[in-house]
Amino acid sequence: MVIVRGITMITWILLVSLFWRSIQDGNGQDNGIMHCGPQNLTVRSSSQMIHVTWKVEPSCSAVQDELIYELVVLIADEQVHYAEVPVKPEQIESTHSWNWTSSLAMECASVRLRSRYKNHTSPWKQERTLPEMNTSKEPQVFPRDRRLKVGSSFTFCCVLPAGEVFKKMYLNGTDMKPTKISNQIFDLTVHLDQPSRDSCTNVECETTQTNIGGACAYIGYPPQDSNLQCETRNLTSVECHWTVGRTSSSKIGRETKYQLLGSPCKDPSKGTCSKTERIDVGERNWTLTAENALGKVNLIDTADLTKRVHMFAPQGVTVSAVNARNVSLKWEWNVQQYYNLNITCQVNISHVEKNTISEIFGVGLNFAVLNYLIPNWSYNVRVRCGTAQHFWKWSDWSKSVNFHTRGDVPDALDVWMQMKDNQIIAIWKMLLANQSHGQILDYEVTWAKATERERQNRTTVAHNTHSVALSVDTNEDYIITVTARNINGSSTPSTITIPSLNSDRTRVNTSRITGSNGSFNLSWSASPVASCGYIVDWSPTLGHCIVEWLKVSPSESNAIVFSKNFKDGVRYSLSIYACTPGAPVLLDRREGYVHEERIQDGLFKTLEGKQQDSDFVVSWDPVSLREQTAFIQGYVLYYTDNNKVINFSTDDPAATSLTARGLKNGTYTFTVKAKTAVGECGDTPITSTLNSPSDDLISAVVISLVAVFGFLTLLTIVCFRHWTCIKQKVYPPIPKPVLTSPGKFTCPLYVDQYHHSEADIVDVAELHCSEGATVNGYISQENMPFVFAQTPKGYYNQPLKKSTPPPLPLPTTAIPSQSVLPSSPFRSLFPNLSYNLTMQPGDQQSYSGPELQEGSSLEISSGGYQPQGHTEIFTMNQTEEDPGSPMSCVSTYILLPKSPSR
Repeated sequence: MVIVRGITMITWILLVSLFWRSIQDGNGQDNGIMHCGPQNLTVRSSSQMIHVTWKVEPSCSAVQDELIYELVVLIADEQVHYAEVPVKPEQIESTHSWNWTSSLAMECASVRLRSRYKNHTSPWKQERTLPEMNTSKEPQVFPRDRRLKVGSSFTFCCVLPAGEVFKKMYLNGTDMKPTKISNQIFDLTVHLDQPSRDSCTNVECETTQTNIGGACAYIGYPPQDSNLQCETRNLTSVECHWTVGRTSSSKIGRETKYQLLGSPCKDPSKGTCSKTERIDVGERNWTLTAENALGKVNLIDTADLTKRVHMFAPQGVTVSAVNARNVSLKWEWNVQQYYNLNITCQVNISHVEKNTISEIFGVGLNFAVLNYLIPNWSYNVRVRCGTAQHFWKWSDWSKSVNFHTRGDVPDALDVWMQMKDNQIIAIWKMLLANQSHGQILDYEVTWAKATERERQNRTTVAHNTHSVALSVDTNEDYIITVTARNINGSSTPSTITIPSLNSDRTRVNTSRITGSNGSFNLSWSASPVASCGYIVDWSPTLGHCIVEWLKVSPSESNAIVFSKNFKDGVRYSLSIYACTPGAPVLLDRREGYVHEERIQDGLFKTLEGKQQDSDFVVSWDPVSLREQTAFIQGYVLYYTDNNKVINFSTDDPAATSLTARGLKNGTYTFTVKAKTAVGECGDTPITSTLNSPSDDLISAVVISLVAVFGFLTLLTIVCFRHWTCIKQKVYPPIPKPVLTSPGKFTCPLYVDQYHHSEADIVDVAELHCSEGATVNGYISQENMPFVFAQTPKGYYNQPLKKSTPPPLPLPTTAIPSQSVLPSSPFRSLFPNLSYNLTMQPGDQQSYSGPELQEGSSLEISSGGYQPQGHTEIFTMNQTEEDPGSPMSCVSTYILLPKSPSR
């Protein structure tokens, strides 16, 4: 038992001794490891990457476990990154490295490195990446000349010299807001959303002492080319094309390298590259590589280039065998292999801004014939070709060739008719330059009755005229033929049949049509008689304009009518005819405006108003068609009563009056307007005052009285001013008769009996003596003829007996130049009551008339004294003239009292 205890005790002592020894050995290793730090530390930066290398001290070789190295990245003594690098015992003697990529510019950073083994760490060892700043007097901006990608964010740092104070940082001249790291270091983070343009993007840093430092950054894109496509042009080389990516800065763009199948491209900026290569049948890969400082791209196109032949343009195109309507073309190929290919070519023929492309085919094709050309016309032609089998692309166009075709006879004329005012006019459209085929010399027009076609009339019309008026029998149908002539001959005759004017043309009604977009859209019912189509003609409804027309195929029953002569606000008449083997048949008529315009004010020229009791009728003359710039759909009459507008209207466009009813007395202004599709227009006012009917009657009476009074007043004034003249005419003075002794001066006096009414008067016969005659031994005063009254001496109003006396010679005077003295018209109104002639009967056969005896009388009736109211007219006619008498007499007439017994 004692021995056992002793052995146990010895065992514990040995164990404790071994433990203690092990503890002492461990402390010795730790003391060695505590000094196991990094050696030969180097720090390099590239772009935004920091690269650190170091070695381990020899004392670290005794480490049995893993050794940890701690790395800290500092910027301006501020930790921005921490990392650990484990090193296994078998790696201790090798060189160790560490890389880190940052958004910061590592030129502004420093690195600290230490080892850690279990709980023991070595001292920090620090290395900076910044260059020495001792000799620089300007702020430094990092990084410099860096290639940066568009769309990324990047940080630039500004390091100030000792003693300088920061002021601003700029990006391409724009003031930015940097972040302060320390008094000497500032960083600027920017988002690069635009590539550098001409050269580079400038980042500048400025101090308060106006010292400026900066760096240049090239911002651009990595290669972004796409759509590689390869082909062959000569069957001995490959040519590839691609879409060039977005433009980078000029420097980065120049740094982009292109290679086709491993061979560099000479000028890839246009997206094309070629390489001599054997072209075999079958597909293969064609690879293009593009690379720059920001990236790399590979483009691959898989194709059989024997099916991708892009031919060169034809060479040496020439024109030969030029005729009026066709020519021949020839060209050559620069690639001999083309003559073995099945080729298709396009020929582009252009003239007067019109292009026509025709296609031709053939093996090794190198010629073409162009047909259906216009005579006497200039053309421009060019050619391009491609492979007919496995067509890939058209070649480029050849050089253009010009040529001019020969002349020919004119094309047939487009002939139409116009019937107006019982006259027939044949019209044709002037030939265009591409229809005349040469200068038109004249036109020949022939016409004949439809029933007598062999009897033709003929006339020639000048080249600048396109119509002719024909004097024909409008009751007959006529056939008219027109041809055009140039130096090459006459055109094919164009014939039209003109119907007689007596044909039934009134059975077709005229309807309205509305234009749109400067034209008329016509449609009509198809006609079975329209064997050769339809003709639509049009002209202004008013005036004498030449008609225009167009022809429509038989399968169509609508047309859009347009003319450069159309005007807004002008009414046009359109007619639709069926084209037949004979005369055209009128199918329909339309009238309308291309665009209706507002009618000008003052439309109604003769606006009149008339009151009818309490109504007022406004009337006007029918509106002239020339005044209508739109269809009139009716009329409206407006007037105002107590500030209230009242109107009366009609929808009859033929109306010529409107009545305003139930009006009160007063003054009104009436306005008449025409209703049209563009609104009410043509305003014409009239003002009138309405009175009661009694007022009108009083006014009429007053006006009549005033008129009568005025007339009487005027008559009185005139009579008063000319009273002497009126008195002389109405009641002239009666001279006393002067008679000589019987026998000296006598002239025959004939007294004819004439019956008068009581209103008749006595007109006194006068005796006139010729110049130089003496009366009772006297000569008349101032050589004037004497005038003798016809009252005999001693004669008074005595009873008379009715008898038929013979011619009575009386002494009288006469004017040689006057055979009969007319009586005054006033004498019939004023009878001479103091004068009567008493005549005595005598022998009618012994002398030419009874002699007037003094104191004798002729009894006319058995009664006594008769008043002068009733008279008998005795006319004295001179029967003979005594040539020996010194006085010639002219007799007039004597009125005698009429017997009351009659």
